[in-house]
Amino acid sequence: MIINRDKERDIAALIKKDKGSAAKDIYCVYAGYVGGICARYLSSDDDIKDVVQDSFVKIFISVGSFRYSGAGSLTAWIGRLTVNCALNYLRDNKRLRFAYAADELPDIADEPPDVDSLSANELASLIRDLPDGYRTVFNLYAIEGKKHKEIAKLLGIKENSSASQYLRAKTLLAAKIRQYLNTK
Repeated sequence: MIINRDKERDIAALIKKDKGSAAKDIYCVYAGYVGGICARYLSSDDDIKDVVQDSFVKIFISVGSFRYSGAGSLTAWIGRLTVNCALNYLRDNKRLRFAYAADELPDIADEPPDVDSLSANELASLIRDLPDGYRTVFNLYAIEGKKHKEIAKLLGIKENSSASQYLRAKTLLAAKIRQYLNTK
């Protein structure tokens, strides 16, 4: 998400001055961003709303500890807090189930599906349809850019399990994309 550099700096200055209006500005500017992150990790609209609310509560409680370190730092900080809230929600609600049996893995396709013909919303919807564990590892690796070692630590699984879950997510997503394109 690209936030106007001046707007981010202004909000950071309000935070530093401990102005109550910073909370309103943070919410107005970042509500869509926080909601988008939550939608990547959660499949239920009700769960998304819960985690968006939890994220903003955490942001408002922790905002005093934020230190502006240049363009994008506030956005990155809010993003990290939101991802952590989503992961905690999945963990607390025992939604992070991981498949380990080889027979649950769809056949690996020879070539990746043509995603260019999909809109961003269609692709996001297909990712949202992945099982919670697959979707979580996929997002952390492919979207957030985390390494499997970091993912393993975040989720309390082995590094090899993270890599395996990513491969399974990618394979299942490819199958879902092909199926969707065939019905389109």
